[in-house]
Amino acid sequence: MGTAEASKTYEIRTHGCQMNVHDSERLAGLLEDAGYAKAPSGDSADVVVFNTCAVREKADNHLYGNLGQLASVKAVRPGMQIAVGGCLAQKDRDTIVKRAPWVDVVFGTHNIGHLPALLERARVQEEAQVEILESLEVFPSTLPTRRESAYAAWVSISVGCNNTCTFCIVPALRGKEKDRRTGDILAEVEALVAEGVVEVTLLGQNVNAYGQDIGDRQAFSKLLRACGGIDGLERVRFTSPHPKDFTDDVIAAMAGTPNVMHQLHMPLQSGSDAVLRAMKRSYRQERYLGIIEKVRAAMPDAAISTDIIVGFPGETEEDFEQTMHVVREARFAQAFTFQYSKRPGTPAADMEAQVPKEVVQERYLRLVALQEEISWEENKKQVGKVLEVLVAEGEGRKDQHTDRLSGRAPDSRLVHFTRPAEGVRPGDVVQVEITYAAPHHLLAEGAPLSVRRTRAGDAWEKRQAAPPAPAGVMLGLPSVGVPAPLPVAEAPSCR
Repeated sequence: MGTAEASKTYEIRTHGCQMNVHDSERLAGLLEDAGYAKAPSGDSADVVVFNTCAVREKADNHLYGNLGQLASVKAVRPGMQIAVGGCLAQKDRDTIVKRAPWVDVVFGTHNIGHLPALLERARVQEEAQVEILESLEVFPSTLPTRRESAYAAWVSISVGCNNTCTFCIVPALRGKEKDRRTGDILAEVEALVAEGVVEVTLLGQNVNAYGQDIGDRQAFSKLLRACGGIDGLERVRFTSPHPKDFTDDVIAAMAGTPNVMHQLHMPLQSGSDAVLRAMKRSYRQERYLGIIEKVRAAMPDAAISTDIIVGFPGETEEDFEQTMHVVREARFAQAFTFQYSKRPGTPAADMEAQVPKEVVQERYLRLVALQEEISWEENKKQVGKVLEVLVAEGEGRKDQHTDRLSGRAPDSRLVHFTRPAEGVRPGDVVQVEITYAAPHHLLAEGAPLSVRRTRAGDAWEKRQAAPPAPAGVMLGLPSVGVPAPLPVAEAPSCR
């Protein structure tokens, strides 16, 4: 494989789910390992990589619009290269180069490790390189990684999905589920902790189905308990589980392992049994609410969030009211709500009885209003409590103007707090008393009750003092706690 000039820079534009964000960390690591450096913010890069998502109905229009904007930039910048990867690249393949012939590389979800070589081959041969593999060649976690923070990290435990949800194209693009060896996962976690990481989020398209490869239905709960034995690992989270695979032993492991947070993202999608059947979601309302009841019995302080699709084909007003009923019963701390839109290549896109747009919009607004009310009521229960907050970087958009800092409570609620007199760094931990609650955040207006400087804060400080490295592996993830949610959109979740 050729090596890029040391002065060459890269930019990665990521769209879609947490798996794509994690893949982009790998792509950054690969490029830096090949000698590229991350382009300073606002500068044009020598290599621009689009890590695409195929979830939205108009994802291709969004991509080609962005590619069109870069065509003129490339025309006056000799040597600039453009690469397109991710789910849309896996789906559209040669179409991308036909519609945007100035693209240099198209690669799929199964061969992200080939990107540097494909860029070099495109440069030498002076023609576009399209390489799409049908199955995973190398598990992504074996690749170099360039992470964005020093205190928290994604750890992928599986890739792919064995479900056949009619609204989701992910299994067709990422393939059947493939699990990592438990020993490899734990070795990665231990290495991260040794570098200063204090929080990990276990990541999988259907994370709690982990173990199906080896026929061990309790493999995921065993993995959670094993993480509890790693000294220095303070917080463990996971995303996203599926109700059909959520077993009592996972609840017991969450409740009984001190560093596994009492926070759960459990996609609902719909509260109607008829709609769930049409979605090919292999659980029903009673089963779902039963899981929520068991989680709350074992962990009364658990914060539960969810995904909901409004307006799935055939959804009636009665079906929608069943979703509203589940929301009232489950009392989610947060819900990521989506208006259904067709995903090309999915069975649901061809279903009859598509719900009119104005009906979907009206139901969506009712659902959002109900969830806002519940979120606010649940957050108000936190007022007066003393919470331990892991200080984050970039979580509070208004922190500079309010002289506050932000971070995540153990249950992943976002907390804004008064900046303490003593120095505090991302990765450090503060204890604060909550004085005010809003639907989407908590506020601690008094001075922090305590500040605990951590190894993670030390690692963050060390990184700030060091010059940017042209290559190598670094640690962290874009945000602390549950990965930052995508904005509420008109596309359904793929979980």
